[in-house]
Amino acid sequence: MKKVLLVGESWHVHTTESKGFDVFSYDYYEEATGYIKAALEKAGFSFTHIPSHMVEYSFPKTAAELAAYDVVMFSDVGANTMNLPMEVFMRLHPTTNKLEILREYVENGGAFVMIGGYLSFQGIQARGAYKNTPVEELLPVELLVGDDRVEKSQGVRPEIACPGHPVVQGLSGEWPMLLGYNKLIPKADSAVPVTVNGDPLIVLGRYGKGRACAFATDCAPHWAPVEFCEWSGYSVLWKNLVDYLTD
Repeated sequence: MKKVLLVGESWHVHTTESKGFDVFSYDYYEEATGYIKAALEKAGFSFTHIPSHMVEYSFPKTAAELAAYDVVMFSDVGANTMNLPMEVFMRLHPTTNKLEILREYVENGGAFVMIGGYLSFQGIQARGAYKNTPVEELLPVELLVGDDRVEKSQGVRPEIACPGHPVVQGLSGEWPMLLGYNKLIPKADSAVPVTVNGDPLIVLGRYGKGRACAFATDCAPHWAPVEFCEWSGYSVLWKNLVDYLTD
């Protein structure tokens, strides 16, 4: 059974409400892994999730440990979360660089997917901050310097650019609309089987002995609306991607 590790797709919310004289606050926690977890498990893959706030404690410490997984996916988790554990930020103790561990993992034959979002690639106000990191080096795309979001509130439909590519097998016909994506620049030796709005939506490439994928939109709302996530092709697409990256 192929094993997939997804990092990110979680957040804490702190809310303050004012009702006349009285003001109170509350906190809650959410995850957005439901759709992709269901799709990957339907395909027969094992799914493990590390929420963003658990990266410091749960992310593998070496490339050899990371190699327990066939595919590693990052989704809406910024480079600062990977690079600034409290051991460094608060206690000033040098520690292993998680992004270099990831690069070594792919170079040795692992597979990596970065899924789009507000804290993926560069993201909102460039706070994803993956430009000029080992992740940009191993990805099949170059990242913009600043904010790379393309918001399409009116909706925009993906288009298959390479009908014979293994990633789009079983996905002919009209795809559901998307509401946004990260703008990416494919590297010269990459493949772009799917586009959106004239920009790459799925970009595939090799790094060392491994493979990497840039998936420019989200795996959950809002950029990937419910209609996209509940589309019959959603699970087919993720199965195709994992199989292609690990074959």
